Amino acid sequence: MSGVSLIISFVIAIIIMIWMISKLKVHPFLALMTISLVLALVAGIDLAKIPAMIGDGFSGTFKSIGIVIIFGAIIGTVLEKTGAALKLADMVVNFVGKKRPELAMLIMGWVVGIPVFCDSGFVVLNPIREALRRKIAANPVGMAVALSGGLYASHVFIPPTPGPIAAAGAVGVGNNLLLVILMGAVVSIPVLSAVYIFAKYIGKRVQLDESGADAVISQSYEELIQHYGKLPSGFLSLAPILMPIIFMALGSIGKIMGLGGSIGTLIQFLGNPIIALAIGVVFAVFLLASTNRMGEFNDLTNETLKIVGPILFITAAGGVLGKVITVAGFVEFIKQNAQVISMAGIFFPFLISAILKTAQGSSTVAIITTVSIMGMYTSGDSLMAVLGFTTEIAAALVVMAIAAGAMCVSHANDSYFWVVTNFGKMTPQQGYRTQTAMTFIMGIVGMITVYVLSLILL
Repeated sequence: MSGVSLIISFVIAIIIMIWMISKLKVHPFLALMTISLVLALVAGIDLAKIPAMIGDGFSGTFKSIGIVIIFGAIIGTVLEKTGAALKLADMVVNFVGKKRPELAMLIMGWVVGIPVFCDSGFVVLNPIREALRRKIAANPVGMAVALSGGLYASHVFIPPTPGPIAAAGAVGVGNNLLLVILMGAVVSIPVLSAVYIFAKYIGKRVQLDESGADAVISQSYEELIQHYGKLPSGFLSLAPILMPIIFMALGSIGKIMGLGGSIGTLIQFLGNPIIALAIGVVFAVFLLASTNRMGEFNDLTNETLKIVGPILFITAAGGVLGKVITVAGFVEFIKQNAQVISMAGIFFPFLISAILKTAQGSSTVAIITTVSIMGMYTSGDSLMAVLGFTTEIAAALVVMAIAAGAMCVSHANDSYFWVVTNFGKMTPQQGYRTQTAMTFIMGIVGMITVYVLSLILL
């Protein structure tokens, strides 16, 4: 098949995949696997090679990043179920002060959103928003937008959330998660600033009709605290997140300094993302013990695996699609026309991710599908190589560009849109004015930030 025919087939395949997910409600795993198989057949790949190729693409993804995703999800579940997420939120409110409720919600969401899924995070933290609103008569819409934006920023930009972890592994920087975390934090700063300004602006222009809004049954903050009993200490609440970052930082420092011998080996071992996050899980166990919930550990783990299982399978299916793209010769054709596509530069992965996000709704699916298209930065037959992204820094920036695209935009096909709209007691129309507009702004500001960083760092 000629190069042009391959590209046309690929575009049609992506359109059909989006249609299957958004209209036919086919699970993304089955949609990705189906499209990968059909694309392999259409591209004329030897039938005898297809089964092994699918197996390699599937298992390669699990091998590189699967354990890290599971450990990160376990930490998030424990923080949520023990009340540690609420403790972190309390610490943020005490630090920022109740006189700046939008800022408190923004930072609170960003901190809690690092280990906890944004959907769950909004539900967990919404009672604090309601309590602050009642105590200081704060603007409910502005606070809801700020909380949503803070959660969303860390959800797409910062590991150990599954999306950015999977992206880091797929482009080849899975062993340097600290770089991705730091890059995500840097990109988050202007994005969060834009959310804060927008929250202050839109909060004055959207008025809630409490009687007409969807009724949401929510506990008061005091009742929520009673549900958890005594909240854990600040240190134990923060340790499952902070300790992996510290050990990964030590590993990076040891690598830069060229430490050898037994000490250097030990530091590199502890700084490996799998081991560092395993240490985070150990501190999560201490957290469970301190809240007398050790008996729930097995159930919490099972619950986490049920949640993270589909994400792992989608990630692995994305790896299969990436393998098909490489073997079929798509990248080789693009290399021959590299001058045209390289003009898009760092905006190329952003646009692909934004199209996928807007069309099918899931940020995680958009991220995973896009990174599977981009390939590894160390591979000479990948789109990363075609676009000139052949260093760790460049790969981390590509992850950020894909994450920014995965924000654009949250609307009616996104579950998070309905969580924010319903718990914020807004109508769908108000949801479009707030959540949809905010995510568009976040994506654009995030991409501009990534572009500026690319001019400096690349």
